[in-house]
Amino acid sequence: MSKNILTRGHSRALSRHHKIAVAGVAALGAAAIGFSAVPSNASTATTAEVAAPTAKVAYSTEPIQGVKASVTDQAAGSSLKVEQIAAKKEAAAQATAEKKAAAEAEAEKARQAEEAASRAAERAEVKQAAPQKNYSDTLDGWIRESLDIMKKHGIPGSYEGIHRNVMRESSGNPKAINLWDINAQNGIPSKGLLQVIPPTFEAYHVPGTPKDIYDPVANITAACNYAADKYGTMDNVDSAY
Repeated sequence: MSKNILTRGHSRALSRHHKIAVAGVAALGAAAIGFSAVPSNASTATTAEVAAPTAKVAYSTEPIQGVKASVTDQAAGSSLKVEQIAAKKEAAAQATAEKKAAAEAEAEKARQAEEAASRAAERAEVKQAAPQKNYSDTLDGWIRESLDIMKKHGIPGSYEGIHRNVMRESSGNPKAINLWDINAQNGIPSKGLLQVIPPTFEAYHVPGTPKDIYDPVANITAACNYAADKYGTMDNVDSAY
């Protein structure tokens, strides 16, 4: 009977101990079950939240393209504006220079016109002061008018030399024509006061006189121009020339 009592007492003591152990194991199991029930993404989030403060900052060695392009564009824009301003200034300066040149040209043109008008007025005054010579329509008048024209053109000759040769060649007849000498036989007869052939008259005609071989003044001046070229002056001619 005493053996059974001990056994029951011992059995009760083990039962309390075991209960405590079982309770601890149960608590641990419950905790394990609770942790295992948390979703995997929650665990990841928690880990990420914990790891975030210790994450390293990444640095890149690549150039920042957007910033560089922006700075380059701004620099190009500024350079373009400077060039445009310079071009406008240059165009304005050129326009001013052209305007000044045009004004100076107009002033010079006006000055030249004024001087020309002044010279014309002076010539008119001189012309009025020195009346025109009136030459008689005679051999004397023809010779004197021819001498004045010859003087203007630097053709030498004297009244005496011209008169002497006129009288020998045509006797003072401005319409005289030679129809018998060698020139006439060749189809180019001598004509006028000093008996000039047409080719010689054309070659030695003096400007300011009519181109008419029978005109007395034109005939005399052309003949004297030819004689000056061939003999030095009409004064040196004493025969057919």
